[in-house]
Amino acid sequence: MVVTFAPSGVTTEVKSIEMHHESFPEATLRYNVRFNVKNSYAKDIKRGFVASDFKNDQARECNTFTAQVIIMNYPGQIGAGYTPVLDCHTARIACKFSELMAKIDKRNGKETEENPPFVKTGEL
Repeated sequence: MVVTFAPSGVTTEVKSIEMHHESFPEATLRYNVRFNVKNSYAKDIKRGFVASDFKNDQARECNTFTAQVIIMNYPGQIGAGYTPVLDCHTARIACKFSELMAKIDKRNGKETEENPPFVKTGEL
């Protein structure tokens, strides 16, 4: 299989896919795997990059995205403009919350408040 790694744009052939030192025929969502690729691209492929099928919908960089965030343990309130460092899979990324779109009830998944001014520990 030929894959492209984003955001570097490196395209190469995958020789094998491994997870916990065992070979796998394919990697699917939520798998944390290791690729053995043709040629040496170690300096161009870093932890946290996203691999995608070269022939189909390739992964690309983005300037903005919408995320559902759970506030686990924060001493105060978080509002629009807050700039956290997020752990996303194996990458650490600095982001800025441009707006808070809604609060969601954890028990039933329904929206409890639209455009809240802030969120606190334990809220979704």
